[in-house]
Amino acid sequence: MKTHIEDFQRLKEVVMRERTTYLELNSLEKYMQGAEPEEKKMIASQIFLIKQALIRLNEQIPSLIDKINIIRPLNPVKKVEEDKKEVPKQPESLLYRPSDTNTFTSDGKSKVYTLKELRPTSLEKLTLKRMKKREEKHEVVKEKKPSEYIKIANKYFAHTSEKIINEKTFKELETDLRQANMQFTPRSYISVIFLTSLIMLAVGILSGIFFFFFKISPDMPILFKATGSIGKRLLVAAGIAIASPIITFIIMYSYPGLEKSSTATRIEDELPFATIHMSAISGSMIDPSQIFNIIISTGEYPFIEKEFKKLINEINLYGYDLVSALRNGAYNNPSRKLSELFNGLATTINSGGDLPQFFDKRSQTLLFENKLEQEKKTKAAETFMDIYISLVVAAPMILMILLMMMKISGLGVAMSTQMITVVMVVAVTMINIVFLTFLQLKK
Repeated sequence: MKTHIEDFQRLKEVVMRERTTYLELNSLEKYMQGAEPEEKKMIASQIFLIKQALIRLNEQIPSLIDKINIIRPLNPVKKVEEDKKEVPKQPESLLYRPSDTNTFTSDGKSKVYTLKELRPTSLEKLTLKRMKKREEKHEVVKEKKPSEYIKIANKYFAHTSEKIINEKTFKELETDLRQANMQFTPRSYISVIFLTSLIMLAVGILSGIFFFFFKISPDMPILFKATGSIGKRLLVAAGIAIASPIITFIIMYSYPGLEKSSTATRIEDELPFATIHMSAISGSMIDPSQIFNIIISTGEYPFIEKEFKKLINEINLYGYDLVSALRNGAYNNPSRKLSELFNGLATTINSGGDLPQFFDKRSQTLLFENKLEQEKKTKAAETFMDIYISLVVAAPMILMILLMMMKISGLGVAMSTQMITVVMVVAVTMINIVFLTFLQLKK
């Protein structure tokens, strides 16, 4: 009985060493694919030795199995004192134990390797150590701290911003900030709006004073003393001083809404392919919440990933169930299509529906809509290109030629050649800025 236990233990150790050897062999072969030529030679030599050791281990298994007798007697006898003793451990050198009978063929020649020959050299040990260091990856998460500008804005305007938030005056702005995934709290962003508008008021006043006393001209000298009535100059200066903070306030107030629209567009571009991926995952009948974790781990959908992370945080941190988290996610994300997906998924889970079928049907619908949307964008781009060529290339050339001909013929054009050139350059620049802004908004 004791012999059988020893044979079982030995067989177990042989199998475990075979498994360890195979894992090491697999790791070396994977690393060899991206190694340098000199390293490949050393790794190939080590792989060869490990393969031979694996063959020798495998040859020991049949003899061990033959020694084991699994037939039990009809009348079991009591265990003797020797059976209670611990089974002696096998030597650690079992993997590379030399044997006079175990030989293998290499290049047509038979050779017996000793323990010393099978051990890796110092250079090979150094290479293996370096390989393990390369495989180690450390993720460093950097904490983002608020900028000094935001700190100053909160210092002077936080109290006012808090009152506005409590009165629900900028409720739409709060929703846009949340749905656009901007790294601002409503109080901080409103404080930044006030501080920036105040700075632009000071800049506008200084600019108004400057234009009250001076005037800019395309002709030499560029800067000269302003002429005309004081009332007219004062009106221009006041207009600049008032318009600067107002325009700044409107732009900063509207920016989160524009960012939300841009984020929604990018989410909807990724959604059809993410839904196909979710359909394939749901076919394995895993927990529905794990589908979102798998999509996040792929890193292929950066904008959808942010929404899924918010969903997982509501489940893991705030303790919501999946259906409630899906309802909240449908309300807090900027994309209408993603909201419909979340609501439909919540309804399917509540009613015990077929998730793979739900994702499959929804992915087909989203792919069809995405195809139509891409066709519309292609047609719009063609029209946009024609308008751009007409306004930026053809129109300025024709207009400049007409102005030059009218000046030469003396038909009443008072502008000089330099003035005409400056007007054309400024006009083309402004048209390009408008087009670039439009393109950015369409994204």
